Amino acid sequence: MSSPVTVDRVIAFRMQAHHLSGPADGLPGAAGAIGVQDSPPGSALLALAARLPGLTPEGFAGALADRSLLSTWGVRGAPWVFPTADLDVFTTGVLPPTARGREELVIGVRPVIRRLGMSFDDVVPLVRDRLDEVLSHRRLPIGPLGTEIASRIAPHLDPGRRAEWDAEGPYSPGQPAGEGVVHFALRILTLEQALCFAPRDGDTAPFVLLGDWLGPDRTPGDAPAARAELLRRFLRCYGPARPRDFASWMGVRPGDAAGWWDLLDGELTPVGPGDSIWILTEDLDRWRGAPEPSGLRLLPPHDPYLQQRDRATIAEPASHAAIWKTVGAPGAVLVDGRVRGIWRPRKQGRTLTLRVTPFTPFDHGVRGELDAAAHRMAALRGTPVVRVVTEL
Repeated sequence: MSSPVTVDRVIAFRMQAHHLSGPADGLPGAAGAIGVQDSPPGSALLALAARLPGLTPEGFAGALADRSLLSTWGVRGAPWVFPTADLDVFTTGVLPPTARGREELVIGVRPVIRRLGMSFDDVVPLVRDRLDEVLSHRRLPIGPLGTEIASRIAPHLDPGRRAEWDAEGPYSPGQPAGEGVVHFALRILTLEQALCFAPRDGDTAPFVLLGDWLGPDRTPGDAPAARAELLRRFLRCYGPARPRDFASWMGVRPGDAAGWWDLLDGELTPVGPGDSIWILTEDLDRWRGAPEPSGLRLLPPHDPYLQQRDRATIAEPASHAAIWKTVGAPGAVLVDGRVRGIWRPRKQGRTLTLRVTPFTPFDHGVRGELDAAAHRMAALRGTPVVRVVTEL
């Protein structure tokens, strides 16, 4: 008999899976639970430090430099950080098995490929075939990489398509349409394990060939097995859930979720009314026994915990517009598993100012935890002085 599906039970289950209640199982465990989005840059460090009090910027950078962590485009085409041992899960496992699903993952490409009279699956091989000659033993940011590849493709197009390819596209002023298409294709090629990010160089995130970075002998694993494992991790972190929740998190059509969901036939147990929401059968004991969370955490924008699809579970509906912004999202003040406010940083010289907006007034205990978390964040950002400004 499973425990009733209450908000408190769901929060306890997810907080434990996200390593936010109790100590995390080291850097691989924290980063590998569901991967960590790294946008805006630096978010992955803050997310992992919220789970690992001993993590330092040097330790995080060292894990990327020694290849135990990897950074690449992942779920929804966002920069994603995860253990290199989980490469298949967060690349091959993310790649939709159908042409429609792959195009849905990069839906912005459609206007230009329609004008080119091509499918997206026609374009990706054109980029793949030129990737090695452009990027081999080099590190290039997306701009120069896209420019070089697009310029090598253009001469091989017929005159009508080349005119569309070279014309200004809809993505960025002055950018040829073909370069924009290449950028979208590179997102798919990262999921095909053709390239990944090298450690950041100042404000840029250069790409490298995956074979140059990890060695030439790496080949993608079994795709169905990788997709099945991705869904298992989703359900551990965001269950109980429905197929449409997984599709929303992935950025694909609800009907396309079957390409993952059907792989776990026999591994799932319904826990809600109407057999409509599911967890992994192997997680039933944890579902019943996850401890009640307590304490305050400062989560960065796009923290994995904030990416659960049923947002009303962790925040009052009136606060959703303030928390989940498409552009310029704030961080979240998490108290006992619920979002109780937002925060925004401002760094000036040796001082970090956190402007905190509570949704309801904080009591004395929460304010003390907030000050301690702010000092921890200042240390992560290399500022010896921190100010917390509360704005109601």
